[in-house]
Amino acid sequence: MPPRIHTVTEVTRQVKHLLESSLPSFWIQGEISNFTHHASGHVYFTLKDEQSQLRCVMWSEYAHGLFFAPQDGMSVLAQGDVTVYERAGQYQLRVLQMQPTGVGDLRLAFERLKEKLRQEGLFDAERKKPIPACPRRIGVVTSPSGAAVRDIIQIINRRFPGTAIILSPVAVQGEGAAAEIAQAIDDWNRYGGAEVLIVARGGGSLEDLWAFNEEVVARAIARSRLPVISAVGHEVDFTIADFVADLRAPTPSAAAEMVVPERTRLLDDVQRLVSCSRQSVIQLLQSHEGRLRAAVSSYGLRQPLGLIRQHEQRRDDLLRLLSLGLGHVIGGQEQKFRVAEGKLGGLSPMAVLQRGYSICRKLPEKTVVRSSSVLRCGDAIEISFAAGSAGGTVTTVTPE
Repeated sequence: MPPRIHTVTEVTRQVKHLLESSLPSFWIQGEISNFTHHASGHVYFTLKDEQSQLRCVMWSEYAHGLFFAPQDGMSVLAQGDVTVYERAGQYQLRVLQMQPTGVGDLRLAFERLKEKLRQEGLFDAERKKPIPACPRRIGVVTSPSGAAVRDIIQIINRRFPGTAIILSPVAVQGEGAAAEIAQAIDDWNRYGGAEVLIVARGGGSLEDLWAFNEEVVARAIARSRLPVISAVGHEVDFTIADFVADLRAPTPSAAAEMVVPERTRLLDDVQRLVSCSRQSVIQLLQSHEGRLRAAVSSYGLRQPLGLIRQHEQRRDDLLRLLSLGLGHVIGGQEQKFRVAEGKLGGLSPMAVLQRGYSICRKLPEKTVVRSSSVLRCGDAIEISFAAGSAGGTVTTVTPE
């Protein structure tokens, strides 16, 4: 019988089945090279050591959970399983989770995420929210069994008794801790019930504090509408959460000191303000009392009618002076008027007529006749005298 002929696809699928069924999920260590973050969100890279290399793919749903930014040359631990990409006929590691190896790589991941968030503006002072001066309800996101929560409760109760402290218990280290912390912050913003949040844990190594360096926690703090105080580790410890938070406390105990005032000192301040206000009011009343006594003893209030009479007399004097002044002004203007009237009268035509002259007008135009040349025999004329007028007809005209 002739041998069976297989297609390339059949062989590839048999190899795919053998590899994927015989190699369960495992952890592998290697150095990243050819790292590519595709626009789809999928991540492609190669893991290599001194002698071999292995192509890898990390689908977007897993890549989004990375707490660090992978780079070429970084040594990592990856967990996944072997699969075959049929179209290319090559086997590859499907990575489900990945983390840097060693403290040096953790520090590198810390710095890269810090720079990324800084460039996005998550550390800017302009976006920091103010912490309430005297909150009545405080939410605490931390482990229920650690020393941090005990210190916070003890200090807040000592400084301001009666403050409500509400705990959101979460894991503060290990796998899944970052997701729990971020979820607790989101829950506080979704359901309310607190005026300010404290996100805290005690000291530890870089690996112990790493949950507070993960991007998911930083994003949750950044989108929180409630102000957040980060209180992680000791004074020398800094986490990504510290830079994003609205206020960084060096320790959980310091956060408790910062979030509420000391009640006894606050009462002392209130009492001092009340005393100062009372003294200021007394001084103001005494000042007004002195001014009132001076006003009561003044002449105007002791002899009000006499003061009024003086003002009335002063008014009469001013009216008299005003009348005299107006008389002088009017008299002067009247004299000027009479002089002008005399001059105007001398120029009046009636004054000329009074001296025996008359005015002749040609009818019907009534134009003044200044020359005999404008008249003809038979023209009607009107002659005006100083008193009365007469009409007539021209009988003779004598030239000039």
